[in-house]
Amino acid sequence: MAKPLNGVDLYHSLFGTEIHDPRVLFEMLTVNVFQPGLNWRVAASKIPVFDKVFKHFDVHEIAKFDEMDLEALEADPEMIRNPRKIRAVVQNAQATLKLQPEFKDLADYLWSFEPKDDVVRGSLQRDSHGLGAELAKDMKKRGFTFVGPTTMELLLIGSGILKHEHD
Repeated sequence: MAKPLNGVDLYHSLFGTEIHDPRVLFEMLTVNVFQPGLNWRVAASKIPVFDKVFKHFDVHEIAKFDEMDLEALEADPEMIRNPRKIRAVVQNAQATLKLQPEFKDLADYLWSFEPKDDVVRGSLQRDSHGLGAELAKDMKKRGFTFVGPTTMELLLIGSGILKHEHD
């Protein structure tokens, strides 16, 4: 029997594959929320912890978190204890639920940003004109937080929505 993947191996195995599961996409979004200021491996290594404390990435459950839940997470020694990032995950779960009825779920929403032609490709250029910037701007309007242009471009590439061209 194969041993389960650790967080880094799991994230690495998923990165760049086409992901249509809204739960897995929220997992990827959560890693992206925690990643700024850290090495991606640090954030990805916490996937098993995130999975446990964020109710297996069930947005309906996360959206119900109250102040006591948040304070418990902020005190959890296994967590990346950044209160703003922890609260961002809850806010993003609430924003995800508000995507309906316009979108079926987070996957439907994110895949609506798929480039319609092969010309647009992820370059991880830190500019304000790419698809990551477009997604970040739209997500912020919808109440998501910690969704900057670079991290959203990484999310699009990581979930296979945007094909990454290696420079």
